[in-house]
Amino acid sequence: CVKLGVSRRCYEEAFEPMILTGLFAPGAECSAAAALGMAYFFVLKSQNSFDVRWCKGNIGEKIFQPWVEHMENEDYGKQKVKFATSTRVTGFETRDDADEICGIICSKDGGEEVLLETDAVVFAVGGAALNGMVRNSKVLSRKAEFRRYANLRGTGVLATRLYLDRKIDTPYSANACFGFDKGVGMTFFDITKLHEVEDEEEGTVIETDYYHAASVLVMDDDAVVEKVKKDLDTILGTQCKEASVVDAAVVRLPQAVNWYSPGSYANMPDVKSEAFANCYYAGDIVRTRHGSWSQEKAYVTGVEAANAILGNEADANIIPLSPDEPHVAAGRFAVSTFKTLVGFGDVTRAPSLV
Repeated sequence: CVKLGVSRRCYEEAFEPMILTGLFAPGAECSAAAALGMAYFFVLKSQNSFDVRWCKGNIGEKIFQPWVEHMENEDYGKQKVKFATSTRVTGFETRDDADEICGIICSKDGGEEVLLETDAVVFAVGGAALNGMVRNSKVLSRKAEFRRYANLRGTGVLATRLYLDRKIDTPYSANACFGFDKGVGMTFFDITKLHEVEDEEEGTVIETDYYHAASVLVMDDDAVVEKVKKDLDTILGTQCKEASVVDAAVVRLPQAVNWYSPGSYANMPDVKSEAFANCYYAGDIVRTRHGSWSQEKAYVTGVEAANAILGNEADANIIPLSPDEPHVAAGRFAVSTFKTLVGFGDVTRAPSLV
């Protein structure tokens, strides 16, 4: 950013908050490629709608529960899905040639151990979970592919929700914030507006989340609620200061989101495993050429994994990103052409433009 003429204030008040809320870590601790990928998807690809679409209601009730019920139903002519809740993976078994995982050892609440026979295995988990699986599995740690996942890590999130005793006029329902804790990202959302329940609620419900949040995760619940209210008072002013907290919820999620640290791309998995013939990966930690990011990328790689298992084309049933807007396409073409010329036909030999 400095080489491109961005001032320190502009970086600290615009770029850094965007990186902290988009990549969940300070810019200095993030991969430049990841920062560019995130900015490209959320900014350059959709300049007229620089945001995500928010669910008008509880996501669990509106999206996930109907989706689960659909998958559990046999009425659609397909084999139903069985969800094993409160079940934790504790180990893996391989066939004699060790080329495939034939079983997953699981532990249920209460200590009961079960063995699930497998035809295909999809690791739909984040970097920290992959790291933990490798460290605790002799089967996985024998493979070089899996050993590199021990370099992956996550960063913490603190999610809170305050129930205030009166209506608060928030200018925007979704907000990225900065300036409270160095190196900690922050967003807040007016749930009453997002869920369109303003007429049903006497007060206001505000969700406030902190990212790269190790320094605030250690606070007790009362201290967290006090901090959140103080931060919101600073942002929203007198109307919020005069409101009282009637209820609150605090959820701590250590290492819950992927940390795209410098050099982490080399340690990320592809959709198809090379170590085990019947293993696949899905999630926003997976390398893909689609160009999406975050939840969208997790969904896309899930479809790519399903396509690989079913023998379909890799991009079957996947909607490609829209073409670049004309001025973005022109800029990419100009840079590519210039680097090709100065690199004598090889863009890898061209000097950096910054």
